[in-house]
Amino acid sequence: MAETHVLFVEDDDVIREATTLALERDGFVVTAMPDGLSGLESFRADRPDIALLDVMVPGMDGVSLCRRIRDESTVPVIMLSARADSIDVVLGLEAGADDYVTKPFDGSVLVARIRAVLRRFGHAGGPQNGGPGGDEGTDGERGVLSFGDLQVDTEGMEVRKAGAAVALTPTEMRLLLEFSSAPGTVLSRDRLLERVWDYDWGGDTRVVDVHVQRLRTKIGQDRIETVRGFGYKLKA
Repeated sequence: MAETHVLFVEDDDVIREATTLALERDGFVVTAMPDGLSGLESFRADRPDIALLDVMVPGMDGVSLCRRIRDESTVPVIMLSARADSIDVVLGLEAGADDYVTKPFDGSVLVARIRAVLRRFGHAGGPQNGGPGGDEGTDGERGVLSFGDLQVDTEGMEVRKAGAAVALTPTEMRLLLEFSSAPGTVLSRDRLLERVWDYDWGGDTRVVDVHVQRLRTKIGQDRIETVRGFGYKLKA
């Protein structure tokens, strides 16, 4: 099995060295950089499997670096923030990050979150328990679900709106597949955290809210409806 290459951008020498050692003990190959500019250069040169970006790094902050990475790649990104209630968390998610971890963190927690993200990206073939089933609701082509002008190919992992291709990150695709498997059904944030983000414990629902908003901008603002106090549903 190929080793997983992690790009880690952190300006604190102690945290960078300690975290690098912890990740390497768990079998990851780590390239650690002290600032955003060197992090971007390393990303372009090495094309890592996942990027860990501290929000507050010199040269180019983590949020800006995440945007640059997302412009070029769908590689998973986890943001690291010292303030759980900071606007930095939301900014990082809006920039395209797939998840975030609050500092200080336990090494085992960080590894668990990395593995959870990698599982999602390695199994982007639809929700658990088989994903959307049967041919009901398709446009006559196996695995293609239609919702108005939106078409979701659950086998080819492609999305089209009014015939034009829609570029989604793997996390956004998994989120859309979860909605597509139960159109018209309200899905709670906790369920989405469990099924899409692979959390078997309570997580921060801001992750869900920001990703839903990002998905809306790509497939149509009115396609996913907010049901206040309960969650979201895909309009059938």
